[in-house]
Amino acid sequence: MSAFTSKRLFTTLFPVSTRLTLPRYIKRCPFNLQQTLFKSTSVDSKITDIDHKRVQIKLSESLKPLIPDKDLVFGRNFTDHMLMIEWNAKDGWSDPIIQPYGKISLEPSAMVFHYSFECFEGLKAYKDKEGKLRLFRPDMNMKRLWKSAARLTLPVFNEDELLECLKILIRLEERWVPAKRGFSLYIRPTLIGTQASLGIGSNSRAILFIICSPCGPYFRTGFSAVRLLSTFKNVRAWPGGTGDAKIGGNYSPCVKPQIEAAEKGYQQNLWLFGPDDEITEVGTMNCFVLLDNENGETELVTPPLDGTILAGVTRDSILQLARTWKELKVSERKITMSEVVKALKEGRLREMFGSGTACIVTPIKEINYRGQDLKVPLDPNDASSNAGPITRRISDTLMGIQYGEIPHEWSVVLN
Repeated sequence: MSAFTSKRLFTTLFPVSTRLTLPRYIKRCPFNLQQTLFKSTSVDSKITDIDHKRVQIKLSESLKPLIPDKDLVFGRNFTDHMLMIEWNAKDGWSDPIIQPYGKISLEPSAMVFHYSFECFEGLKAYKDKEGKLRLFRPDMNMKRLWKSAARLTLPVFNEDELLECLKILIRLEERWVPAKRGFSLYIRPTLIGTQASLGIGSNSRAILFIICSPCGPYFRTGFSAVRLLSTFKNVRAWPGGTGDAKIGGNYSPCVKPQIEAAEKGYQQNLWLFGPDDEITEVGTMNCFVLLDNENGETELVTPPLDGTILAGVTRDSILQLARTWKELKVSERKITMSEVVKALKEGRLREMFGSGTACIVTPIKEINYRGQDLKVPLDPNDASSNAGPITRRISDTLMGIQYGEIPHEWSVVLN
């Protein structure tokens, strides 16, 4: 295990506040717990890491019929093949295998079923007008999966090699990538702990797999503004928790509040935190607020990466794009609903939107906050518009890059 990897794992697993008191914890920990803390995600130089040159391909004997674009529903249909890579603590990562899409057989005592040892990623493959396959900043997804795995003491891996394996799979599944703008092939890398044990600790076995699903727009309404219900009773994440990791345990508890919002006529819920009603995320999206601040500056605000917010790839892309425009003050800072309400009353609130891989950008037109529906401005020059000018500009720019219409280093060509 290299010094760099050791330091990276240590800083990922233990924030500064924890490291300051770590010696006290270690003295109190029995030996086996110390082993769990420090050996669970180790990458021994003697064991095998992922290697794309060792990919084995087992083709499906019969290919599935393609789904017409009009019938595509997000995450419901899957391609012909999947990538599987097994891991064990003794030997490391096995040869990657691309095989027909199918069921995974696990023992009922596998730790993923009992203690949620699972993390995942989400990215997309696009087909441009010339038929070339493209990925959007896939290196960031690999880095985030590494971080999530380390947070759960699941095995880490060489990110570049995993990305090369992913590319091989996407090239094989090229026929499943829709050619129509707004449509894409959603890619879901997933890592699960599979050790058969009811004891809580690090896993000695794991499986990393990648499946793919052709998809259209995330929301059936397409690019149209949504209504939000502020959520107080439940919280998505909290300081010191796992809000900055992409793990399954962060998502399933959010389904009930989402259903409750839908029953009241809202498309998503707005996650608020703390006594000041800090804005955190919108459903499973990062949140952005565009307003004229009290200093007279037009400011684009999104909550900071304080450990409760997922570091979205789309979020980072929006921040970088907006900063290059040099037309707005771009801030990563805390923003509360009281600030939004005040800006709305004073005519300083311009736009709000959510962002994420699945939806890209989603405009917000209304927020129910403490029983009152607040109308969020959209386009002041077009009453029929479903998005404000900055929201639409960001969406058009990102999609232009993703589909190769705007040359950019973020768009990675596969063929």
